[in-house]
Amino acid sequence: MYFTDYKPNTRIDVADALRGIAVAGIILYHSVEHFNIFTQEPIVYPLPSDQAVASTLAWLLSGKMYGIFAMLFGLSFYIMNDNQQQKGRNFSARFAWRMCLLFMFGLVNVAFYDGDILMLYAVYGLLLIPISYLPSRAVWAIIVLLAIQPVELFCLITGTTIDHSALWDMYYKVMSMHEHGSFWDNVVTNLQYGFELNLRFNVYSGRLTQLLCLFILGMQLGRHRLFYNEGHNTQNWEVIFVFSAFAVAVFSLVDFSDISMWLTPIYNLLILSLTVSAIVASWNASYDVRRLLRHLCIFGRMSLTNYLLQSVIGCFIFCGYGLACYRYLGVTYAVLVGLGMVLVQYLFCRLWFSQHQRGPLEGLWRKLTWLGSK
Repeated sequence: MYFTDYKPNTRIDVADALRGIAVAGIILYHSVEHFNIFTQEPIVYPLPSDQAVASTLAWLLSGKMYGIFAMLFGLSFYIMNDNQQQKGRNFSARFAWRMCLLFMFGLVNVAFYDGDILMLYAVYGLLLIPISYLPSRAVWAIIVLLAIQPVELFCLITGTTIDHSALWDMYYKVMSMHEHGSFWDNVVTNLQYGFELNLRFNVYSGRLTQLLCLFILGMQLGRHRLFYNEGHNTQNWEVIFVFSAFAVAVFSLVDFSDISMWLTPIYNLLILSLTVSAIVASWNASYDVRRLLRHLCIFGRMSLTNYLLQSVIGCFIFCGYGLACYRYLGVTYAVLVGLGMVLVQYLFCRLWFSQHQRGPLEGLWRKLTWLGSK
């Protein structure tokens, strides 16, 4: 059984910076994918750099930004849960209600963008409640079990295959609607297929267990206070960075061809670890890095608002019912559009925080979470 050690949980600025990086990365990669429109039509304005840009951003961002988001979700759960334990209160029921609210935010988001993650995060989040009662040794065992991709490993050993044909059928229906349907046609289709589509994609991509692993890992890193610049934490992150860099280099030399369904998610997890450890270690060691990344702290403090905004703006830009840029812009131009979205949303964040303490959806989520509480 886990009990609080009554240490103060102050705001973690580097976690806000990581959230900002994650959301900005999500926006950029969604732009690469034209917000899930993989058209067969020829692109009107391609560039020779398109393939190189797509490959580089896939290596750096695909699967990693959502993973960082998931890990920080677990960290936030730990902080809220620990704060309530220190006050002698049980946070389980309140957190379950908070996940119901997140699911409703996800319903709004999926109406615009079929790749919503909030509904799945709400479901995964509920699993943190029973796991949070376990001692650290048991939690680490669960993390290791999930990190080795048990579903994919079982399929590899036993020769079992998972039929993903329903996933591709859904993608065809949804993408066809994105290209040619009206706004309301898209809303209805996204609400009909969005949740199942993303669940099936999580199974296909290996994220089903990996995201849960990262949720629990974030909670566990909170227990060990690794995101605070205290004790030997900077040296610990440096060790993680060296190990991750070595592992990524080794994996880069491995031929994944026959076992890619198992090794690719693990490889992505190692790149994520490399990215996070580099950022946290640099944040702790350098004032200049902290000063530079504080701009992303502003972006990260409005991560929920920014995530929903990018769905609304991005789908209007790329879908057929809006500007239909899916048929015009190659990857390089699409990334420039994504950078423009990040800049516009960043300026909105600065303007909003000049008058408010929390982002609009963050404040609403907080008020509704504590509804009925004194």
